[in-house]
Amino acid sequence: MLKLPTSTIVDKIVPKNSFDEYATTKQKKLLTSVVARIKWLHKLSNQTVNLQGKEVIEIQVFELELKEQTTINELLLLINRVIPYPILFVLRHNEEVMYSISKKHIHPTNENQAVVDWTFSTLWKNVVEDEFEISLSNSLDSVFQEICFKISGKNQGKEKDIETLIAKEQQLKQLNSEIEKTQKAIEKCRQFNKKVELNHHLNCLAQEKSNVDKN
Repeated sequence: MLKLPTSTIVDKIVPKNSFDEYATTKQKKLLTSVVARIKWLHKLSNQTVNLQGKEVIEIQVFELELKEQTTINELLLLINRVIPYPILFVLRHNEEVMYSISKKHIHPTNENQAVVDWTFSTLWKNVVEDEFEISLSNSLDSVFQEICFKISGKNQGKEKDIETLIAKEQQLKQLNSEIEKTQKAIEKCRQFNKKVELNHHLNCLAQEKSNVDKN
């Protein structure tokens, strides 16, 4: 897993109450009930990997050991907002692992807070099957971009840059939401003509999604 140089190792426990100042009551409860431990595993920077970046100055790697296999998007959002650098999250529960990373920028009126533009996440998989590695080459910008593409499962040569990838992911998310909404409407519909109309709309959405996936 990851196979990063020893120069990048931090290996420090991050107290969960470090985020209390910024957390809601719900987020504090999640930190206590779902997260067993937070560890700062690695730091990728010019000092540790001899790579520089124009937009990305550092990449942090945090491991969150979970008490149960569940979605903790709210907690990842909390940590992402507090720490301005990109964070590769390694989520673990027993023998299962998943990865998450976000594209973000500094808040325009609060330099101590980051704004998340988009989050890429993998599915859970067994650690034995885990083949996630980070290639350290060119610049920290390219390292970050490669991580995003790997986690998204998309072809980096095809999409070329993160902005294009995010735009595509946003479009697919919107289409998936509209497809789900239309499917529910079809299930509830009792009027034949209206049902035919909805099915036609559903087919059009499915075709549009297929075209976005191909491009």
